[in-house]
Amino acid sequence: EPGEVRFDALTDEWVAVAAHRQTRTHLPPAEQCPICPTTPNNPSEIPAPDYDVVVFENRFPSLGPAVGPVPSDPAWGTTGPAYGRCEVVAFTPEHTGSFSGLGEARARTVVEAWAHRTEVLSKLPGIKQVFPFENRGADIGVTLHHPHGQIYAYPYVTPRAAVIGAAARKFYDGSDGRQTLTGSLLQAEREDGSRMVMEGENFSAYVPFAARWPLEIHLVPHRKVPDLAALSGEEKDELAHVYLDLLKRLDALYPTPTPYISAWHQAPLDDLLRPASYLHLQLTSPRRAADKLKFLAG
Repeated sequence: EPGEVRFDALTDEWVAVAAHRQTRTHLPPAEQCPICPTTPNNPSEIPAPDYDVVVFENRFPSLGPAVGPVPSDPAWGTTGPAYGRCEVVAFTPEHTGSFSGLGEARARTVVEAWAHRTEVLSKLPGIKQVFPFENRGADIGVTLHHPHGQIYAYPYVTPRAAVIGAAARKFYDGSDGRQTLTGSLLQAEREDGSRMVMEGENFSAYVPFAARWPLEIHLVPHRKVPDLAALSGEEKDELAHVYLDLLKRLDALYPTPTPYISAWHQAPLDDLLRPASYLHLQLTSPRRAADKLKFLAG
């Protein structure tokens, strides 16, 4: 069962509180992995002897099918149901490896799964944001070694998305709706050229001018789309290819696999923020050297 959401009056933000997640599975050995295919000795979350890509609901969700909406006019002491969805995306039946080791066909299936689940979850009543992401590596804090990602569907716009959305809306309004912030940043980076990582027919990737992390890459479609569900088949094909390319480059930087957070920023399901928002990926890593991490402390 999910917990609850509590309103933080100091920051004007909702916080999901889910104490039951303290007991979730933590780095089990391969023979006890909950997202490996089921075997006679390991009846896992996936009741099949093999699979390609699987999506299922998290057994330890922060958000779930609670009854009732989040209160619309919160104050100090306000709580609400932890309504939403937390889904797991298992990228491969193989316990070892990572997304960068997938074949292009399987990566394309993952892209299709992201898009399909985005479309489905976006239609749930009360959902304000759908967020596909992957945490990779023990240094990031993963609790399962098996290659997987997650998709959260929130009943509110999360703080980071709200900040990005507000900046996008301000820029959009300033151009009388003719330009988007993400599109303008992409154009500026492509014209400057000094931080470009790759350029394709439908996607380009660059290191942002004001990167906050030792490793940070933004991957942006050339066409303004609100989310992964809005991509064409051709765009999804290219996305599978370029995303694999980016992750392979990331893993080639150091002797050991690079820990990272892969975060898909999709347009919030909010009438004010959605028109100005533009799908993009933020790929970040705290690793600043082969044996050093950057901690955002203080």
